[in-house]
Amino acid sequence: MFEQISAFFTIEMIYLWLSFGVMPFWFVLIFFPKSKVCGLFATSIFPFLILGSVYIYLVYYFFHTEYDFLENFELYLGIYNLANLFENEAFLILIWTHFLAINLFCAAWIVRDSQKYFIPKYFNIIPLIITYFVGPVGIVIYWIIRIFFAKKISLFD
Repeated sequence: MFEQISAFFTIEMIYLWLSFGVMPFWFVLIFFPKSKVCGLFATSIFPFLILGSVYIYLVYYFFHTEYDFLENFELYLGIYNLANLFENEAFLILIWTHFLAINLFCAAWIVRDSQKYFIPKYFNIIPLIITYFVGPVGIVIYWIIRIFFAKKISLFD
């Protein structure tokens, strides 16, 4: 049965499903942040259960295909070792899954936090779009906007 699943869910197929599969969550976070759909799906644990399951499947799949996970630790040895790892399809799809999950988590936090401080959704559109592409920059932009609405600078929240 595992062979049938792995024959259908190739790395390219998983990449496409992941890339297009997160789009509805982002759409809801950007355009309908106060809706029940957003609360039930986009800002809940649901998308992370899906992405986490995909990650677990990938680790299981690569474990059975003799992938050397210890090689991943070479990324700490230098920038060229990191570049060599990105040539590996297995490492690349794991990093892509990680990237999508972390950025979506950050976007969900932005939406929940903006509701806590009554920040209008129109002020969140740009930070959320930037968070999709470069998460930390979007968070910094949101934090700057948040300072004006929260009327305080808080480093611990």
